[in-house]
Amino acid sequence: MLTPGTELEPKTYRATRLDLVKYCGASGDFNVIHWNQRIAKSVGLPDVIAHGMYTMAQAGRYVTDLAGGDPGAVEEFGVRFSSMVVVPDDDEGATIEVTGTVAEVRDDGRAVIDVVARQNGTKVLSRARAIIRVS
Repeated sequence: MLTPGTELEPKTYRATRLDLVKYCGASGDFNVIHWNQRIAKSVGLPDVIAHGMYTMAQAGRYVTDLAGGDPGAVEEFGVRFSSMVVVPDDDEGATIEVTGTVAEVRDDGRAVIDVVARQNGTKVLSRARAIIRVS
């Protein structure tokens, strides 16, 4: 049962270069900064970066799990992108840690969840909030 103020257990999600290439195909966003290190660095980025929507999708997985695995129970979800997820070219990739806090539980069986996503302690999503059905 969710109660206001409850800090939810964090989960981690990996992002590898292979994941980004697959996401390019799924999303149709083949911008080279998401898969080509040479070009990413040539435009001033520290390395290849994950798509913002890929990062948001990982937070969406977290929220969907909170809703009992039912994506239809996620009624609203929005974020602001506050930093990039840098994905190194190694076997580990990047780690995105997602956690949440129950902000409100409504009488109608909905809960408002404030979500935070970080990479190496830096917030990559801010003002992330979801409304889920929990009844």
